Amino acid sequence: MKNAPETYDWLSITLHWLSAVVVIGLFAVGLWMVDLNYYSQWYKPAPHWHKSVGLCLAAATVLRLGWKLVKGHPKIEGARWEKVGAKFAHGLIYLMLFGMFVSGYLISTADGRAIDVFNWFSVPALGELFPNQADIAGEIHYYLAFALIGLAVVHALAALKHHFINKDNTLKKMLGVK
Repeated sequence: MKNAPETYDWLSITLHWLSAVVVIGLFAVGLWMVDLNYYSQWYKPAPHWHKSVGLCLAAATVLRLGWKLVKGHPKIEGARWEKVGAKFAHGLIYLMLFGMFVSGYLISTADGRAIDVFNWFSVPALGELFPNQADIAGEIHYYLAFALIGLAVVHALAALKHHFINKDNTLKKMLGVK
């Protein structure tokens, strides 16, 4: 077994904070997009950007998990219940993210069209795999988005609790300071 690092490395820190900003941004844009009508100038570009950024986040998340397996991560601080809760919450965040990626893909490709990622390349469509795919995946995507944001808020509050109440190094590790 390799020894756990004392702090996160720059790639882990960058991917963590970039993911946080992107998830919040995608959530806000997603809420805004549902009210766009056909005559809005953003009717086509907003979904294009939302899908493109979402697929880039999916790739970054896979990279992040792979890097975590290779590099390891610092030990979780706190009481036993906090350690168990943190591991559960982190796992749930990743599951929700992948649920968002899959449901977003199923919404976008139900009509058989590929997803153009910033007009750099296209992710091929599998088409409609089950009846009402876009509607069902849309509901899942919508509720998962709120659940993910809710869990992210709890995650942030837990980090602040560790920093200000426990006065441990939990938040400092993700900021790259000792």
